[in-house]
Amino acid sequence: MSEPISTFLKPSLITLAVVIIMLLLRLIIKTSTLKIARKTQKNEARSRQIIRYVNVLLLITTLFVAMLIWGIDYTDVALIFSSTFAVIGVAFFAIWSVLSNITSGVIMFIYFPYKIGDKIKIHDKDFPIEAVIEDIKAFQLHLRTEENELITYPNNLFLQKPVSLLEKDVI
Repeated sequence: MSEPISTFLKPSLITLAVVIIMLLLRLIIKTSTLKIARKTQKNEARSRQIIRYVNVLLLITTLFVAMLIWGIDYTDVALIFSSTFAVIGVAFFAIWSVLSNITSGVIMFIYFPYKIGDKIKIHDKDFPIEAVIEDIKAFQLHLRTEENELITYPNNLFLQKPVSLLEKDVI
């Protein structure tokens, strides 16, 4: 084989292997997440949201590894990623509550003792809430009071307040 072809072939095969490994890892994580969701009776929409977060993380990791395989100097890659994350970090600082709610949503997916249909009481001294969990989203919970009032309650606040389970599966 000529020199240019063999020089190009080796990184191509390694990149292909990394992409295949990433796709297999993605499949394993997706299957595991859906299996855990079914076993713990989690909402399918929440499972898909977690899978999206993992897919983005895997994509960024794969791009980083591919850049290193193709010979881009790691200091250049580090500079690109650090600059990008600095800009993203400043933007996220401006919207920290959104990040807090997303993180809380992930934590609630992994460990959340309440399900859709459960009647709960949030012990907040200023604004106590007694309602049924109608839906669990990535950013907030949808709670329905006895007066048929819909309350959207941020996930991060839900994890900070004491909550009591009043009845299971009211709906």
